[in-house]
Amino acid sequence: MRLATGMVFMVERGTVMSLYKTMFMVGTGLILGVTGTLWLARGPVSTVWAANDRFEDYIMTTGAVLVNRRSPSDGVWLLDYRTGRLLGTVIDQSTGTITGWAELDLVQEFGIPPRNNVHFMMTTGSVNGFQSALYLAETVSGKFGVYTMGLRSDGQPGIAIRRQDITTFRAAGNGAAGQLPAAAPLAPLPPAAPAGN
Repeated sequence: MRLATGMVFMVERGTVMSLYKTMFMVGTGLILGVTGTLWLARGPVSTVWAANDRFEDYIMTTGAVLVNRRSPSDGVWLLDYRTGRLLGTVIDQSTGTITGWAELDLVQEFGIPPRNNVHFMMTTGSVNGFQSALYLAETVSGKFGVYTMGLRSDGQPGIAIRRQDITTFRAAGNGAAGQLPAAAPLAPLPPAAPAGN
């Protein structure tokens, strides 16, 4: 028998080691449990997949659209060169159907003269895990716009395309329309050192 802090304990061979093993396993379980709980409590991790495609006079890209916080939806952007319109829709996740189309007149939005040669480029990027933005550039005029899609603000059913910002990435007056300003000539390279030195 052994006396420890006023209590009597019976110590048998292997009991102390068994107690240490049990305490180690309980401590390891607590640490793993707390770590796992904290990792899961950080919320769902959203992977944003976006795809772009082009065919003749059309460009299509996709991105997440926040319509309902409980279930983010997939948005589809379609640029129609023939009509000069940007179309957008959201896929209803519960039914797998299209919720209707919103449209934006790019000829008016970018101030493009009629029958002018244009070239659009677009892709989506993630604003946060549940909302993407469309980045749209018109390379002839040098204009660049950022757009999002969401529920209409007037309370009517459907979605709307919202301009977040529009700017130019090329200063006006730098060359003719559709041409980049001439680059400064490159300096000649120094002659190469002879081999073997």
